[in-house]
Amino acid sequence: MEKQEIEEKIKELEEQMISPRFWEDKDRAQAIIRETQRLKDELLGIGKYDKGDAVMTIFSGAGGDDAEDFSAMLLKMYMKYFDKQNFGYKILHENQNDHGGYRNITLEISGPAFAKATVGKQGSYGILKNESGVHRLVRVSPFNANEKRHTSFSMVEVIPKFEKNNENDVEINEDDLRVEFSRSSGPGGQNVNKRETAVRIVHLPTNLSASSDGERSQAQNKEKALAILKGKIYKALEEHRISKEKGMYISKTTEVAWGNQIRSYVLHPYKMVKDHRTNVETSDVDAVLEQGELDRFVEAERNI
Repeated sequence: MEKQEIEEKIKELEEQMISPRFWEDKDRAQAIIRETQRLKDELLGIGKYDKGDAVMTIFSGAGGDDAEDFSAMLLKMYMKYFDKQNFGYKILHENQNDHGGYRNITLEISGPAFAKATVGKQGSYGILKNESGVHRLVRVSPFNANEKRHTSFSMVEVIPKFEKNNENDVEINEDDLRVEFSRSSGPGGQNVNKRETAVRIVHLPTNLSASSDGERSQAQNKEKALAILKGKIYKALEEHRISKEKGMYISKTTEVAWGNQIRSYVLHPYKMVKDHRTNVETSDVDAVLEQGELDRFVEAERNI
């Protein structure tokens, strides 16, 4: 819908809203209010799920302990940023090594609550979605006795959290799924951990997968994993549409293509964090990695 059409439709709906008989049909009135807000958001460039919550996964690339340690550094950075934004978060699935690093970890990020009811305000997905991509670290490896410079890669994937009211936006054929169960290492008590409560679901046509082991029962983990999988499929379809419209503009992709770097964190031989999409950079790497000072990067990418 063109901008002028949206503006005309908003005007038409607002005229209905000031009618004395507007609230005679409560369900219809609420539907008109929701549609008016949706159209106003569309004018501001806010996507369908941008007001909702997010699911973030951090994957380690090649590089063993260094890459897994980098994933832990990114996790710390994002948690600091979430705290600054008053986001809530919880771990859905984690695969940690013996050194405190992560092979992969998945979090659910919620808030701010007012975003869903306010025109122009974005939720955690709208704010974080452009963090998707490959992150690169250059430093002297703490795991190398020769103190050589080492480059590590981690992949960040941000997808919308699918709620009960939008789970039908992506339909999945049960026959296309492979469901795997394993022993959970997450919370829930020792009796829970003895049962196979962790769930991994693979969508065979796309080879996309999702895992959950943070819930108390197998059924809850399966429901959570399926919701994550729907988010991944939606994001993949949306990015395919965007890439066609924008001539393969790759800054918003979450494809696990390790050449598509979005940001570099250099600790040696100089200090710099640089975003390769916007050219925003800073030499204060501690503020970014230790304190979660990401606003300059998030805002610049949002404004492209």
